[in-house]
Amino acid sequence: MELADILSEESVLVCTGIKTKAEILSQLADKTASLIGQPAAEIFEALNDRESLGSTGLGNGIAVPHGKFAALKGVMAVFMKLDRPVDFESVDDQPVDIVMMLLAPMGAGADHLKALARVARILRTDSIVDSLRRTSDSARIYEILTRPLATTQAA
Repeated sequence: MELADILSEESVLVCTGIKTKAEILSQLADKTASLIGQPAAEIFEALNDRESLGSTGLGNGIAVPHGKFAALKGVMAVFMKLDRPVDFESVDDQPVDIVMMLLAPMGAGADHLKALARVARILRTDSIVDSLRRTSDSARIYEILTRPLATTQAA
């Protein structure tokens, strides 16, 4: 699974003024709702329910909030870059400025896990994360995220 299969260019957000984890989840839910035509409140609830089990803040300023949402036909992603890091209760207690949300339909176990693994592999590549942090251009961010991984690591 390539990230371009689940992330569209219009799913890349560059956000300013966000101050809380709840605002991050709310923005992600709003964007997802506009893309799939479903209620933002229900998407927020799916993300927040998963977050209540334990933070999806992975460390190094990165979070991967995720959840299951019945109305989806397949796994989808929304990427968010924040202008200022926000407390996300991450495992390393560091604030987050890079967020990749994954939402999967109910029963999409293998696809959901493949997407999580792909995102984790991309976001633990220091050169990719450094490139993401150096730009605020959503088209450039999309390009960085969707390059084949071997190409990205060589760059």
